[in-house]
Amino acid sequence: MTDYAGKVAFITGGASGAGFGQARVFAQAGCKIVIADIRPAAIDEAAAKLRAAGAQVHGIQLDVTDRAAYARAADEVEKVFGDPPQLLFNTAGVNAFGPLEKSTYDDFDWLLGVNLGGVVNGMMTFVPRMIGAGRGGHIVTTSSMGGFFGSAAASIYSAAKAAVINLMESYRLALAQYNIKVSVLCPANIRTNIAEATKLRPANLSNTGYVINDDVIRSLHSIHAHGLDPLVLAQRTKEAMEADQLYIIPYPEEKESLARHFKQIVDSVLPMEADPEGARTRTEALRNWMKDRQALMSNGKNG
Repeated sequence: MTDYAGKVAFITGGASGAGFGQARVFAQAGCKIVIADIRPAAIDEAAAKLRAAGAQVHGIQLDVTDRAAYARAADEVEKVFGDPPQLLFNTAGVNAFGPLEKSTYDDFDWLLGVNLGGVVNGMMTFVPRMIGAGRGGHIVTTSSMGGFFGSAAASIYSAAKAAVINLMESYRLALAQYNIKVSVLCPANIRTNIAEATKLRPANLSNTGYVINDDVIRSLHSIHAHGLDPLVLAQRTKEAMEADQLYIIPYPEEKESLARHFKQIVDSVLPMEADPEGARTRTEALRNWMKDRQALMSNGKNG
């Protein structure tokens, strides 16, 4: 997609950080912007800045873990702009750091609920509407470099982001027939206020096994202060979308670590000569199953 004029862009977490960077870049490209965020005051401030720059913008307070609220937000978008979004940015995310072995159910429920469940809710809400509109589009979901690696300190976050990467790989395959492109953005450090995310943690999920205090938040800020500027990240994202990239990783310092990680995986696979007949049989069985499933689906049956 290179023509953005008049297209509706729905951005979760759009009132600050990476989401607001996306809002600025795609507003400048001619999009109508929907800022979806859990913080009303931040929405108002972000919307005012965009309007001052000449953008057409609408703000919606949204908790991405609330499916009913998501459906209402989608209805509101269509009421305001007349169409579902052609651009969907699943950008909202939260993080918390602590020893995996001390994690609580609340830690899992909050971090998985926002970082994975919020993405699921966005896709389940908007993908059918985008398909129904028949205008194609592009979906960009923010994962993380953490989604490629395990982590003793950000374990739940990394697990959620790994699931997001896999899910977007699958959606890219599934939605190609509808001319809906899918990309997954995998940032490393961004200059954002994600260190403050713990202040938005719901009271009913407040039981944590981690140490979270002002000193911890200040320490995280000292890291994020040196992250990639959200505006630059959004511009790189736009360029990658126009190149129809599945993975968006505008961090050259990460190439070596990714190469080492995936080399370790590939090197763990047995060579073909270890079991040639088994490999042939398994491959043939899978190929035949796929042909049978495709035939069932073409006959109108759910395979």
